[in-house]
Amino acid sequence: MLPIITYLDLETTGATPLRDRITEIALVRFEGGIEVARWQTLVNPETSIPPFIQQLTGITNDMVQEAPTFAQVADKLAAFLEGAVMAAHNVRFDHGFLKSEYRRLGQTLRQRVLCTVKLSRKLYPQHRGHGLDAIMHRHQLTTEMRHRAIGDVELMIGFVNSAQNELGIEHVAEAAKELCKKPSLPSNINSNLVDEIPDTPGVYFFYGENDLPLYIGKSIKLRDRVMSHFSGDHASSKEMRISQEIKRIDWIETAGELGALLLESKLVKERQPIHNRQLRRERQLCTWRIADNPEEMPQVKLISASDIEPNMLGKLFGTFRSKRKAIEALRNIAESYQLCPKALGLESGKGRCFASQLHKCKGVCDGKESKAIHHLRLLQALSAHKLKAWPYKAKLAIKEVCELTGRTAIHIFDQWCHLTTVDNENDYAEALESKSIFAFDHDTYKLLLKAINSGKYQMMDIPNTR
Repeated sequence: MLPIITYLDLETTGATPLRDRITEIALVRFEGGIEVARWQTLVNPETSIPPFIQQLTGITNDMVQEAPTFAQVADKLAAFLEGAVMAAHNVRFDHGFLKSEYRRLGQTLRQRVLCTVKLSRKLYPQHRGHGLDAIMHRHQLTTEMRHRAIGDVELMIGFVNSAQNELGIEHVAEAAKELCKKPSLPSNINSNLVDEIPDTPGVYFFYGENDLPLYIGKSIKLRDRVMSHFSGDHASSKEMRISQEIKRIDWIETAGELGALLLESKLVKERQPIHNRQLRRERQLCTWRIADNPEEMPQVKLISASDIEPNMLGKLFGTFRSKRKAIEALRNIAESYQLCPKALGLESGKGRCFASQLHKCKGVCDGKESKAIHHLRLLQALSAHKLKAWPYKAKLAIKEVCELTGRTAIHIFDQWCHLTTVDNENDYAEALESKSIFAFDHDTYKLLLKAINSGKYQMMDIPNTR
């Protein structure tokens, strides 16, 4: 199928590369379509195998007690992988475990990979299931060693052979080449540097001729995202321009997606990269504040983000990138709810508003409707756009941990503002004692609100330090 390909499967103590370990390795290496090597070994994971995993794989603690450790087989495995594309079913799983094991030895695994799940999807898009069990049924494959490494490797090989017989060797080979094709890099980008970019959450920077970034991005898998910018079929002209201008790449790892999002938002506003236009527009943010007193005219006032105070939260409605967009939105709401343009400050002059003459205003401008009722209807009309008040009595801390690297971060917030991110207890205690400086940022507000509502983060109790 490919000039040199090594089909590989692992059995492990669990599903998390950072915590769990490899218990078995099996592989078959092909060169020019001919099998040239076959190898399998149990691996001592240097930890206990959970009962559920023992039952699933049939590999017990007694079986691996005298087996070699990964460190003892690492060089032999590397020889079988050298110069080959590594194929596995759901290759991210196997690749992730191997990278973690080599990282524990102080080594970096650089390996081209092919996912046979993706290959099945590409070759047989008409089918829904592409797991090994579905493939076994579809291609009438059998094995007596399902969930053992060598049995699953033989199923992968059987699937590829069946597909080649059914669809043709050239067709299968072309699909495989497309899936494992490595994007070409600009000539002035060192490929070794790109290989060093980790598959962890973080923020990346593209630089041109100077130290001002061209673009700042974020991802939960840095290397994959960076490489996507250099795809041969760029998704947009913007992607093409960025790839042509890059001279240097840098990155900062984070503990997770939230940390990457917060850091990206902060750095884009600070450094103003030319290709991050959307986040850069935050400086023009404005919002509507409804008057507390219904008798106050106009009943709503436009304020800029820089004028927002903590006590206003819960009384603000909508966020807009410009004054023009804010006024346009309010006009549309006024028309939909028959609100008075004069009471909203959208129209000046004496007497009835123009909308009242068209029977599109209920008449607060000429006494037909009380200001209190109009004020209530205004609150109802804008309720869907209301910014939430801070729901906590004190600061909020969110703990984030990267399962792959063990990196931990604690993000501290107050009144929807991101105060700081720390990674140790001493800095955490100091951050709790520091005085909060309020500076409302709509992007942070949205990120934090989404994080709180997701329920997937650990919220840490903080005593009231104000």
